[in-house]
Amino acid sequence: MSPGQVIQGHAKLEGECKECHVKFDRKAQSTLCAACHKEVGADVKNKTGYHGTLKPQACNECHTDHKGRNEKIASFDKKKFDHKQTDFLLKGKHEPLACEKCHEPTKKYREASQQCNDCHKKDDTHKGSLGPKCGDCHIEKNWKEARFDHSKTKFALEGKHVDVKCTDCHKLNKYKDTPKECVACHKKDDDSTKGHKGQYGQKCESCHGVKAWKPSTFHHDTDTKYVLRGKHITATCASCHKGPLYKEKLKQDCNSCHAKDDKHKETLGKDCESCHTERSWKEPARPKFDHDKSSFPLLGKHIDVKCDDCHKSAMFKEAPKDCYSCHKKDDKHKGTLGEKCEECHGERDWKTTTGRFEHDKTKFKLRNAHAEGVLKCVSCHKDLTSYRKTATECYSCHKKDDKHEGQAGKECGSCHTDKNWKVEKFDHGLTKFPLTGRHITATCKSCHETTRYKDAPKECYACHKKEDKHKLKLGERCENCHNARSWKLWDFNHDKRTKYVLDGAHRKVACESCHKDEAPKGKDAAPVGSNCNSCHQREDVHDGQFGVRCEQCHVSENWKLLQSRAGNGFQLQNRQGVTP
Repeated sequence: MSPGQVIQGHAKLEGECKECHVKFDRKAQSTLCAACHKEVGADVKNKTGYHGTLKPQACNECHTDHKGRNEKIASFDKKKFDHKQTDFLLKGKHEPLACEKCHEPTKKYREASQQCNDCHKKDDTHKGSLGPKCGDCHIEKNWKEARFDHSKTKFALEGKHVDVKCTDCHKLNKYKDTPKECVACHKKDDDSTKGHKGQYGQKCESCHGVKAWKPSTFHHDTDTKYVLRGKHITATCASCHKGPLYKEKLKQDCNSCHAKDDKHKETLGKDCESCHTERSWKEPARPKFDHDKSSFPLLGKHIDVKCDDCHKSAMFKEAPKDCYSCHKKDDKHKGTLGEKCEECHGERDWKTTTGRFEHDKTKFKLRNAHAEGVLKCVSCHKDLTSYRKTATECYSCHKKDDKHEGQAGKECGSCHTDKNWKVEKFDHGLTKFPLTGRHITATCKSCHETTRYKDAPKECYACHKKEDKHKLKLGERCENCHNARSWKLWDFNHDKRTKYVLDGAHRKVACESCHKDEAPKGKDAAPVGSNCNSCHQREDVHDGQFGVRCEQCHVSENWKLLQSRAGNGFQLQNRQGVTP
């Protein structure tokens, strides 16, 4: 059923109809063509190349097969072919060229290169240094005629550069590595007798312009941070710029040029302009130097003082700033208060010190009765040379007020205050005799007969002798029985505090019944025997025949009652032999 043989290029597909045909769908055939001929299919899809510019139609409209093996189904008339239907429009000298000049016989038409350099490499006098894009400079009309736009480079042509020949800057057709610095072309101008001979560096554009090499376009006032004024305007560049301009930056301080004119020898620093002007070095900046802008502003009487009274030479900074250097002769304290005169004295008047000296900044703050205006300075400071070493202890000034005659020490502040010399309230608890009980309400004079307070005794007997009803038979240590709450409230536990336990009738016996003698000095009581005979000797009817151990027969409840042995115990009997 084949209508004929296919071309040689499709021979391998002969018999495989489905590779080119789709049953019952003629339009699908073009899709199969594009799938096999991918480059052409891409041109149609992207509307590029020859096939992409044609009106949409089926492939078999131009390319019909089954006409034999040697049939050329892709042939066309070269003379009638319109090159505008391709991506490369023929212009200028390209238009009359034969196809074979660009399209090689062994390659497809589409494989012809569109880069100028592929055809014109032999014409490239730059030898590839400017790259393959010849069209950036050359045109199709004439290869030697260039149309390069220099403004699109990093060096736009301006001023006199517009009329300069290319070869003046681009030697031997070397365009890419041509230097952009002015000095590369204008070094001969800088080396001339009127040039700078490299002294001002290689940045010619800083002073010269592209319109003309002369005159210089440099403006010192706007192009630098140093505005020229006065005598500086007429000064030559070389007057200040001695070395290379860009390698060695010129300092902007006056002293760099005027060190030889500085009679102060830099003692006033390098800011010459604070006093001098550019009009004339000898002309002062102001009719009178503004001393207030120095580290020593003039105040008070200093305003009217002549300069040479303090500044003995042109080395102004050598003038001392401390008061003592000038006012040593006025120091009536003879150096005892140091050299800081300004702490008390002012610039308006040397004699006026009120309000300047602050006594509170010393180690002795003035308060209450010591406050300024209440006391005079001479009350504590005997003369003008004794301010610094004046004693700060109360006793040094108030010794005459000490009614204790030095007995209470020199720490007057422990009792007295600077409000009033009289004692408002004394804390007796801080002494060796804290007040308790009835002592709290007692008056000072009750114990302290004089202001020599430490003479007051601490022993109870010293104050309570008149209340001792024991007549010293129990010693002077009243506190053993009595307490500070009340003299009548007493308590002595004879059983625990002595070796003689009181029992029976002994408990009701008065202390003086046993303690009859006056107690020795420092003792609580006179020695008393511990046997019964010591007290009951006169009641011993046995005249000592039974010894001194009366307790073997007698009992403490009653002397007349006797105890006798009865079996294992004792039996109490009276003297008539009757058992109680």
